[in-house]
Amino acid sequence: MNQRGIFEKVPGSGVYWIRFADTIGGIRREKVGTFEEAKARLTLRKQEAKLGIQPRLSRQRRSASFRKIAEDALAYADEHKRSARSDHVRMEKLLEWFGDRGSDSITPQEIERRFLTEKWAAATRNRYRALLSLTYRLAIRSGKAKENPARLVQHKTENNCRLRFLSPKEEQKLREVIRVKFPEHESELDLALHSGLRQGEQYAARWVDVDFKRRILTILLDKGGKTSHVPLNAAAFQALLILRQQHRNSELVCGGARSPRSWFEAAVKGASVDGFTWHCLRHTFASRLVMSGADLRTVAELLRDKTLAMVMRYAHLAPDYKLAALERMAISFPDSKTSTKLTPAIKDQFESGEQVIQ
Repeated sequence: MNQRGIFEKVPGSGVYWIRFADTIGGIRREKVGTFEEAKARLTLRKQEAKLGIQPRLSRQRRSASFRKIAEDALAYADEHKRSARSDHVRMEKLLEWFGDRGSDSITPQEIERRFLTEKWAAATRNRYRALLSLTYRLAIRSGKAKENPARLVQHKTENNCRLRFLSPKEEQKLREVIRVKFPEHESELDLALHSGLRQGEQYAARWVDVDFKRRILTILLDKGGKTSHVPLNAAAFQALLILRQQHRNSELVCGGARSPRSWFEAAVKGASVDGFTWHCLRHTFASRLVMSGADLRTVAELLRDKTLAMVMRYAHLAPDYKLAALERMAISFPDSKTSTKLTPAIKDQFESGEQVIQ
């Protein structure tokens, strides 16, 4: 697509400029957009020059650098997001790519190409896309950028179908290793298993947020950016009491550790519990609630999920609640039943579990 008078200021950006002479012979440059738009604009400018019409070019504000709007986004994350630490880590990669480039020079196509160079899972890619999008939304709000290129980058479907949770046998093996090698951390495991707290929530929890009288832990800023209140059953409450005894001099429930990485991964490996991460404790919490007879709405509330969509992944663990709902419907509308009677032979086959139709 090479044509005299048309060029990309940033090669590969997909944003084209034109170069032309005005009525007095001055060389002018103008940012346009796509290649076809640039061709049409260049033709127009040449026609204007022949007719002696001086082009009226809008004064183009120089956009802020990506580095500048990135700084603003990180400042926002520090104040409003629990994932601020992760945002700082991800922003390092984005700054490596775009650095001091003008924020408006970065295109969706370029972002897509950058993403393709990384061997990321769909979830990881989506987190980078979300951070980019937040960065540009804040920049547009403050007048430092015109458009949000991340908005046009495809969101990848994440595979959240596989649920990994502890079986009783695996839990026993894991506890045996913890009691031998990391006994001071067993209460952290108990708190996670019986509260469903996310890792970041648990390790950022403070003693001032624990209501020992009402047995409630307040999360000031949960994943959804809201304050939530986590009820504590007897096991979770006892775990907190033990942690209080261990970390009386710390303002943080888990003593100031940022994560369980220093001991949990080694314990999982030592117990030979394959494919298990700390987040799987949250799956275990939810799965055990369902298998204990809790309805899905209650599970969603205890997990503090915004919708039932995520919780429905656990529905297969409690098929009885669906059958119970159907049976209640049949009892409520008795007149809708068929008047045809089963023969004793067929009824016996049903009750014995034999196949009726060959």
